[in-house]
Amino acid sequence: MPYATVTYTKEGHIAHLILNRPEADNAINQQLAQELEDICLQINQDNDIYVVIITGAGNKAFCGGGELEAPESSSSYHAATTIANLSQPVIAAINGDALGQGLELALSCDIRLASDKAKFSFPQVAKGLIPMDGGTQRLPRIVGRSKALELILTAETINADEALKIGLVNKVVAGEELAAEAEATARTMATKGPIALRYAKEAVNKGLDLTLEQGLHLEADLYFLLHTTADRTEGIRAFLERRPPHFKGR
Repeated sequence: MPYATVTYTKEGHIAHLILNRPEADNAINQQLAQELEDICLQINQDNDIYVVIITGAGNKAFCGGGELEAPESSSSYHAATTIANLSQPVIAAINGDALGQGLELALSCDIRLASDKAKFSFPQVAKGLIPMDGGTQRLPRIVGRSKALELILTAETINADEALKIGLVNKVVAGEELAAEAEATARTMATKGPIALRYAKEAVNKGLDLTLEQGLHLEADLYFLLHTTADRTEGIRAFLERRPPHFKGR
């Protein structure tokens, strides 16, 4: 079905999501959050999708925040949580500014590629608010407690080079190269076992909230589950026959 605020397409095993409110810097409103939730539900139920790319329309903003981040607002919606709940790996192609809830959305992705013109900020405290879509929890897990507190408490805006330096993004490229870089990364991942991709993501993300011993048990359980799949059998057969594997997500 068509959506008004999110463009959703599927090419091969890759899903493409574009936040499509360029007139509002792709800010998250209730409609966008609901459409994103509906699309992500479809993606999670589609075993033929191995990787997801999310970006913003235009070249000014990835996502300029959330319309409910105004000081007078008492409502909330959680677009970042929707993206974080995808079982497939998600690549954020940050084509412009990622501010407030827009940065929270980027943090919910697994790999972040940024345009060299992108800027990043949590301006909420300057409005008497705090991040409410996972920012206070995901940022310190990615850049460390001290740097996370600095960014949140000062509402400082940093550029792409600084974001790369502190580990907030994985790679910075020229703006005109960003879409191709994200696509190449997604295509590389899409040649891998789709169940293995999902299990590896689950092991890392859930393991962060476990003790080392519990995390090792989770890893072992998922590893042994992989041995019950047809994809694992195909991987072994392809190796022995010296050919690329043809995974089917089963």
